[in-house]
Amino acid sequence: MNMPKTIEKGPFYSQGLNFTCKRCSSCCRFDSGYVFLSLKDVLVIEKTLDMKQTEFIQTYCRWIESVNNTYQLALKEKTNYDCIFWKDKIKKEQKPEDNLEGGCSVYEVRPLQCRAYPFWHSILCDKDTWKMAARDCPGMDRGDLYTRDSIEKWLALRQNEPIMSKGEF
Repeated sequence: MNMPKTIEKGPFYSQGLNFTCKRCSSCCRFDSGYVFLSLKDVLVIEKTLDMKQTEFIQTYCRWIESVNNTYQLALKEKTNYDCIFWKDKIKKEQKPEDNLEGGCSVYEVRPLQCRAYPFWHSILCDKDTWKMAARDCPGMDRGDLYTRDSIEKWLALRQNEPIMSKGEF
């Protein structure tokens, strides 16, 4: 007797997804949101900026109330909702041709949440949510192919690098 084959469906991204960051800044400007920070994020960025941890947190961060009366660390926003690290012009070198028109001033050491975009649980919950996010992101559904394994590694990284809570520093 032949048994019917069981087909394992898996998530909509089982065959992988295309993404290449275009550095358009649409994910870090004009919309309110939270960029949560892990201790590792804080240590790397404060070192890059040559700041002490308390100074970095006071200057660039805010505490966001979370569940069970806890507070989690997130980057501040400007009054127009741009990320605190978004700059109109960025000087990379002293040559004018090396200047960018704008973008993340800590791009090379940006927080894990930013590096993992768009591979967030909230975006990968279903294909429709992915497509909706792709409307605002010119890098989604284009460029490099990320396999299911690589996408799930991003998800695991975010899961395994907890957000800083008040009292941990």
